[in-house]
Amino acid sequence: MISESTIQAVRDFTAERDWERYHTPENLAKSIMIEGAELLECYQWTPQSPTLDDEHVREELADVLTYCIMMADRLGVDMDEIILAKLEKTKRKYPAKLMRENPEAAQERHWAARGEMA
Repeated sequence: MISESTIQAVRDFTAERDWERYHTPENLAKSIMIEGAELLECYQWTPQSPTLDDEHVREELADVLTYCIMMADRLGVDMDEIILAKLEKTKRKYPAKLMRENPEAAQERHWAARGEMA
């Protein structure tokens, strides 16, 4: 996962600029989505998708990850813990063997979990 030294570098960067006061969960969630849209824009209208070697893609991905770190820090959650917990939940929802043998089941399970028809 993301190293503690990287997390601390993000904390230091933010603190040096006194930006914590702007980093409410709501503002950070908005920023994650805005940066996510900028990352998606790298792939808009392209006949060939850029690769991670594309500097712009790497920068936009870094922005998304940085805001995710800030939000996790602000909420006081452990990123490893919440990611691993979500993976376990998703493993139960989408068993690997079933998904390999019946990929259509993934969509059926997705809609069923929301109480909607496929």
